[in-house]
Amino acid sequence: MKKSNNHFLFFISAIAIVALDQALKFIVRRNMDAGQSVPLLKNFFHITYIRNFGAGFGIFQGKTTLFIWFAVIMIGLILFYYDRIIEKKPLQIASALILGGTVSNLMDRIFFGFVVDYFDFRFFPVFNIGDSCITIGALILIIYLIKQEK
Repeated sequence: MKKSNNHFLFFISAIAIVALDQALKFIVRRNMDAGQSVPLLKNFFHITYIRNFGAGFGIFQGKTTLFIWFAVIMIGLILFYYDRIIEKKPLQIASALILGGTVSNLMDRIFFGFVVDYFDFRFFPVFNIGDSCITIGALILIIYLIKQEK
């Protein structure tokens, strides 16, 4: 694949993540009250509107300013190392996922002071697509780095 296609796919992937996550968050904010839950698969999977003042999956509550700075630094690091990232497919995928999820959650923190979470599996903290993408991207990055050491 040509390098220009890599650039396009990288940024389109990140933008698609932001767009999808923000669209779902908008629907939840517009149609539900905070704390409201709608069962899709009773006692297993619900859509629940949570205002998360912490990090992914509800940890470190009340550290909004810290997370805004952390997100800005993460985005800066991805863009700073972009030329190296774009050369390796696993790094592209991991970084696009992390970038998209980070930007989406950052938007919530800046505009609302909290992150909207909505996926509720009842046995796990409520989360959103941005959280999922950051987590999956970080796992891909960890696996890549471990394989590089061997």
